[in-house]
Order: sequence, then C-alpha cells, then structure tokens
Amino acid sequence: MSRYCLPDVAASVTDVLIRSQIPAGSRVLDLGCGDGRLLSMLRDGHQCDILGVELDRERMLGAIGQGVPVLQADLDEGVPDIPSDSFDFAVLSQTLQEVRHPKRVLQEMLRVARRALVVVPNFGHWRVRMQVILHGRTPVTQQLPYEWFNTPNLHFMSMPDFRDLAGRLNTTIVKELPIIHGRAVDNAWLANLRAESALYVLERNGLPIGA
Repeated sequence: MSRYCLPDVAASVTDVLIRSQIPAGSRVLDLGCGDGRLLSMLRDGHQCDILGVELDRERMLGAIGQGVPVLQADLDEGVPDIPSDSFDFAVLSQTLQEVRHPKRVLQEMLRVARRALVVVPNFGHWRVRMQVILHGRTPVTQQLPYEWFNTPNLHFMSMPDFRDLAGRLNTTIVKELPIIHGRAVDNAWLANLRAESALYVLERNGLPIGA
C-alpha cells in the first residue's frame, strides 16, 4: 500500500506539500513509502534522516534502488521494531483509507514520532456527492479513479470524519490544509465540499494516545 496508486501528478503535488511542512534536518518516517520518491526528496533537498516502511516487495526494492532505507512491514500490524519517539515526523500519505485499522495506525504514528503528517482523500467532495445523488452509484473521480470492485480503499471519510477521529485519539490538529485543484488552501471556505483531499498535521497531547 502506498500513495503511488495515485496519478503521478497528484502524487507529486502531495509530495511537495508534505515537504513544505518538514524542516531541514528532521528525522522522517514514511509509512507506505512506495518507491521512496518522497524520502529521496527529503534526503537530497532537506538533508533529512529518513526511513521508509512498505509492504509491497516491488515498490520496496524500487526505494532501495534509490538508496532509501526501507523496512518491509504491514502497517496494520504496527511497527514494533521502531522505538517510541524515534522520529520528528511520521508521514502517511493517501494510505489511511487502505488499512484495516486506521485508528491503530494513527496511534502507532504518534508513538514513534512527535508529529504526524496525514494526507487523506475527501469523500465529502461535491463531485463524489453528485455522482451518488445523480447516478446512485459508487463514485469514480480523478482523485478516486477506481471501480467498486478493484478499489484499494476500505474506508470512506470526509474532513469532519477525520477531525472526529483525531479528537478521539487525544491529539491536536496543528494544521488542516484542504487541497483544492492541486493547491493547498489555508482556511478555505466550504472546504469539505471543495477539497479533493486534505493534509493534517497532528500532535499528541499530554495524555497517552488513545486513552
């Protein structure tokens, strides 16, 4: 599982947006790192200390070919080999909707890192709503280019749904950036209707995650 099931242009936009949220020299863990494109950008352009986690063997080998260190692991089983507070940032881009246990994955992210950067598709987008209303069928859009029978997406969430989950995990949403027409728009009006996806910066509160 990884962001690289997205069209290349959308993945590139997402990678640039994530990079803009990470200071140079940070320790970064990318969960579902795909072929390592984002991590190689952070290593070469931001001098970050990087590590990827990927389940798919072919993508993992692609990342290793770029000199990106990668662990092969199933995110639903966690990353127990990674000590707590090992990273400044844990990244999960366009993958949360594909895992079986999203809440557990977010908890694990905030165990191993001080902050989590999560990019999720927004199923509250107006095109998604219109396809359901007008055609009564599972929507297929540029951002969600799958038929119901071959989609990797197991869970469907809107921006309010994600905020609700974050609140249940004793986390603070430091930043919410709706992505509209390929551009991050801070404080966008009618964001849940207009955004194709959104980036969230999460930080754990003083309480244990999920307590």
